[in-house]
Amino acid sequence: MEPWTILVIGLLVLGISTPFWSFAGLLRVVGEWQNRSSPRQLSRTQESPIDPGEVAVLIAAHNEELVIAETIASALTLVPPENIHVISDGSTDSTAAKAMAAGVKCLELSPNRGKAGALKAGIEHFELADRFEVVLLLDADTRLAPDYLHTGLQLFKDPEVVAVAGRAKSLPERGRQGLAARILLGYRERLYAAVQLLIKYGQASRPANVVNIVPGFASMYRARILPSLDVEARGLLIEDFNMTFEVHAKRLGRIEFHPQAAVAYTQDPDNLAEYTRQVRRWTLGFWQTVRRHGLHVGRFWAMLALHITELVCASLVLLLCLPVLLISEMTEFVLLRPVDLLIGVVLPDYLLTVFAACSLRRPSLLLVGLVFPLLRLLDAGICMVTLVQAWTRKTSGVWVSPTRRLQHT
Repeated sequence: MEPWTILVIGLLVLGISTPFWSFAGLLRVVGEWQNRSSPRQLSRTQESPIDPGEVAVLIAAHNEELVIAETIASALTLVPPENIHVISDGSTDSTAAKAMAAGVKCLELSPNRGKAGALKAGIEHFELADRFEVVLLLDADTRLAPDYLHTGLQLFKDPEVVAVAGRAKSLPERGRQGLAARILLGYRERLYAAVQLLIKYGQASRPANVVNIVPGFASMYRARILPSLDVEARGLLIEDFNMTFEVHAKRLGRIEFHPQAAVAYTQDPDNLAEYTRQVRRWTLGFWQTVRRHGLHVGRFWAMLALHITELVCASLVLLLCLPVLLISEMTEFVLLRPVDLLIGVVLPDYLLTVFAACSLRRPSLLLVGLVFPLLRLLDAGICMVTLVQAWTRKTSGVWVSPTRRLQHT
């Protein structure tokens, strides 16, 4: 196979968005260095534009008794208890009792409405849009970094910013882990590093404003825009893609993200069944949101179309590589050689692992990263299956309780 063909395969797997937005992010780094304007620098020298007392924390929870107390405890280090609002959505365990024991406000719903329905009920019941400047949406398994608000609120200095996307990191695991758990958690850490540092940081630059998700695990919205968002869009499995698309579709303002700001830690799946279920939920929710909103004229929608094209192309290439290689080995038609697969797919993928290992200072990723292409293959299969399901099946959005682990940071 010709070298240019290998290059095409590599570009189809990695896409052109990654190098493009990485360059945009690099320009942003240079600008912040010259102006000394990174969130951490500003938080050390300037007061926050919004006082933490003006921030409401909203936690939608369904059967989260194993983790809810620690999540509330992390929020209590940043805001007073009267600012924390827990929505126990059809819980049948001690979620509500633990929330009330922590001294925070708690609304119990029955029957189960799903996360989006619970968030909408909490926003309306506690009148958060009228009483607070900012609402922090927090998952029940998330721990906030001590400087989450000090750094995150700095991003609201720009009056055009209406949402701040939190930076996701994996909760550090304590104790011994099996090989499968180390591989899955390492793969998720690489995903966070690659997407957030190489793509999202550039997408959030002022001239661009094309961030496609404000993750619901730990992100902030200006309270005044919440009534303009269709938080409880029917038939969607997840709410965060839809809320982000709503911001762009209604031209409500700019979405900001910075790797040094609004950092939070989330509990990621440590077994294949839970991992598959979570990825299916995320990808199906994305395709459902695309189906609901469609594509429009504008910078965000153009970048979304490019992202969809790259996502589908990369998934198809990954899924077809092995069958084409097998045909090439069994017949006289040499369409793909093992060395082509190595150079065009495995090597570019491993370069992402090297980047993550260096940026996170996690050399252990270099070892487990050797099998990450297999997980990318799984992701590709889920992507294509859920693409079809988004247009052929309906979902209610009702909670499917995740399996939680007792964990201390």
